[in-house]
Amino acid sequence: MRILSYNLRKHAAAAELHALVERWEPNVVCLQEAKVEDLPTRVEGLRLAAATDRNRLGLALYYRENTYRFVDSVSLGLKKSLHDIVLKPAHERLLGVQLHDIDAGREVTMASFHAAPLTALNSLRRTQIKAALQALEQLGPGTPTLMVGDYNYPVFKERLGDRIREHGYDMTLSSSRTYTRYRFFKGHYDFVTSRGLSIGDVATLPQGSSDHLPILVDAEYRRDAR
Repeated sequence: MRILSYNLRKHAAAAELHALVERWEPNVVCLQEAKVEDLPTRVEGLRLAAATDRNRLGLALYYRENTYRFVDSVSLGLKKSLHDIVLKPAHERLLGVQLHDIDAGREVTMASFHAAPLTALNSLRRTQIKAALQALEQLGPGTPTLMVGDYNYPVFKERLGDRIREHGYDMTLSSSRTYTRYRFFKGHYDFVTSRGLSIGDVATLPQGSSDHLPILVDAEYRRDAR
């Protein structure tokens, strides 16, 4: 399976979706910072599964119709940073979708995630990630799970990886940095948290109109995954 994740930078890169899907042929697309009311219901064979509806800049998830069937979804507001309280850019920072893999005859959980901005502490983002993984477990208990998106976690990623492994998940970075707007903050911001999946290549794609670069994840089911 191939999963594409892209922070659209306040919807500025939305016009690139059709070309990205046509070129890279993902099975699932996870978006952050989208104006969901302006998103199309279909993009090059992908169908909009769900989107947040309480955010000024929201999350959305598309899936390939000839590969999956939609089962259920959940959106969740996580612990808020001061930025969220004052400016209110996002009430919901997790969008999870449970899909039925038609060929494999099993269910898989996919999620688009957007952590609190850099003005917040890493400890708050770790709390958000933990709550997000717990919510996904309730959505699809024991199913292979992949959460991808903008983690806003440029430093001390090794410590974050240790925490994520304590919860039974793996964390995978992309091939090169995914954020380029400010010199001091350049680095890996967009990466993958997974369970029950073998993650192969996580490629950073060419930059478009966003300050984030898209990432493309290759994954397959582990033999011991249910």
